Amino acid sequence: MHRLTTALLGASVLAVAAGAALAQDGGKWCSGVNITLFSGGPAGGAFNAIIDRGATQAAADTGANVSIIYSDWDFDKMITQLRDVIGQAPQGIAMMGHPGDAAILPLAEQAAAAGIKMMYMNVDVPEVRAKTGAGYVGAKLYEQGRALGEETLRQAGDRLKAGDKAIVMSRWESENRAQRELGLVDVLTEAGIEVIRLQEAEGASADQMLQLPTLTATLLSNPEVKLIGYPGGPWLSAAPAFMQAVGKAPEDIMAVGFDLGQGVMTAFDQGYVTVTADQQPYLQGYMPVLSLCQQIVYKLAPLNVDTGAGFVTRETYKDVVTLAEEGIR
Repeated sequence: MHRLTTALLGASVLAVAAGAALAQDGGKWCSGVNITLFSGGPAGGAFNAIIDRGATQAAADTGANVSIIYSDWDFDKMITQLRDVIGQAPQGIAMMGHPGDAAILPLAEQAAAAGIKMMYMNVDVPEVRAKTGAGYVGAKLYEQGRALGEETLRQAGDRLKAGDKAIVMSRWESENRAQRELGLVDVLTEAGIEVIRLQEAEGASADQMLQLPTLTATLLSNPEVKLIGYPGGPWLSAAPAFMQAVGKAPEDIMAVGFDLGQGVMTAFDQGYVTVTADQQPYLQGYMPVLSLCQQIVYKLAPLNVDTGAGFVTRETYKDVVTLAEEGIR
């Protein structure tokens, strides 16, 4: 758990709270409010480090006391941690939705009964939100996956056609989490492309190199694969290492996926990545903290924010390199 006390960024990209009145004692308008935020991955992870920066900035802007929990993308661990956090009785919790509706709902109802406000981020849990009145900050996953599929076909041109093979990786056992990869699969399948659904290896969400044996075996069995769809920014960052390990040049297999980050910029620069869909994790850190503060202090309704922002391609990635280096994109 990491206590946020100072801002990591010089100025917020959002000025939503700028007009809020300061407390009469001269403090920030959300001072004294304790919020726990689930960052999802490991401490220092490429993707969740961007979430952390957004949460840090929100803490600085509002004055809230924000604590970060790291879960190594382990869904069972998230549930255990959530149970513990509810027992600690913060006023607000920003929770990753990866464990899914069925796993989260009993604890969400317990939190609601205790008067703890909850927001969800990154992966939606619509059943939980319908029953508890919580908000969601993140992309509309299935729609984002379909949009990536359509953009992939446009970018590929005649490099990808009916009858070709593609690999798409995900945590297929998690219905909520796998929605965006499912959207990608559906578009490719509708275009006549044979899609191999490759299950993420145990622990590979935190350490992508654990996927290498399975991916290598799949490519050796299917040498005609033209495309790999990766399930996140750290995965796209690992694409050069994956391809080099199997002796593939950048132009041999197209890599598409989700999210940005410095590693993804490097993979673009080396020619390994064709297109990625950006879901703006900075906002997924910032907005839940802001919304929880607004609910707790001002009794406002929870925010629901679609953070899907479109695409970054080989033609446009240089426009966001500086922001990636700053840990914002």
